[in-house]
Amino acid sequence: MPDIVVCFKWVVDEAYIRRTSSGDLDFSSVDYKISEYDRNAIEAAVMLREAYGGSVTAVTVGVPEATKGIKDALSRGTDQAIFIADPSFRDLDSFQTAAILGEVIRSKTSCQLVICGEGSGDIYAQQIGPRLAEVLGIPSSAYVQKLTINGGQVIAERKVEDFVEVVAMPMPALVTVLPDIGTPRIPGVKDTLMASKKPAVTVGKGELTSMPGPVMKTIATTASRIGRECEKFTAEAADISRFVAALQKKGVVR
Repeated sequence: MPDIVVCFKWVVDEAYIRRTSSGDLDFSSVDYKISEYDRNAIEAAVMLREAYGGSVTAVTVGVPEATKGIKDALSRGTDQAIFIADPSFRDLDSFQTAAILGEVIRSKTSCQLVICGEGSGDIYAQQIGPRLAEVLGIPSSAYVQKLTINGGQVIAERKVEDFVEVVAMPMPALVTVLPDIGTPRIPGVKDTLMASKKPAVTVGKGELTSMPGPVMKTIATTASRIGRECEKFTAEAADISRFVAALQKKGVVR
């Protein structure tokens, strides 16, 4: 009966982001949600609990006002939650987040399996899983589409380009999962009401033994632009040369 930890992130709901006339992004009226990829991770953890027993602990790092995310995670079938909160945790990079998660998971849980989404719905750096495994000193596997447990091992089927690789890892271990792992359940009214009765622990910044500094800084976030010139090139040698010259002019190739 494995004890499972699933990590999730409370992110901006992109449906509410607006673009200003100057090309900047307007976040003034946004709402928030659990990252879509992390919903798949939560579903994977709950399915394993239903199949093999044990418990699922949801863990997240964020600002104090993100408590709605804790209730959402609990309503999706997790058994308890740990909320690592501080006002300064708004713009953490992957290095800092993994270090904080690692310390709290090590000190507050006795998990045999950690599950993360393949990336977050906002930055999608795909760094948290591998970095967290390194912090915890446990084996890891990424891009997993199916999970089973056999004794003290977790069996992971991971998608690698055009084929599937099956790996077995001794627990404790960490996996990052693809959306293929399972369709996230939609919480009902009863699930939402029960979520309020499940245990949730808040860990403050002052309880951490250390707070690493950032290794990456976000300078700005701007809206992407797609320009179409609709220029047609044939397979003739002259057009191929013209196509390459056009790419060189735009700096795409050198």
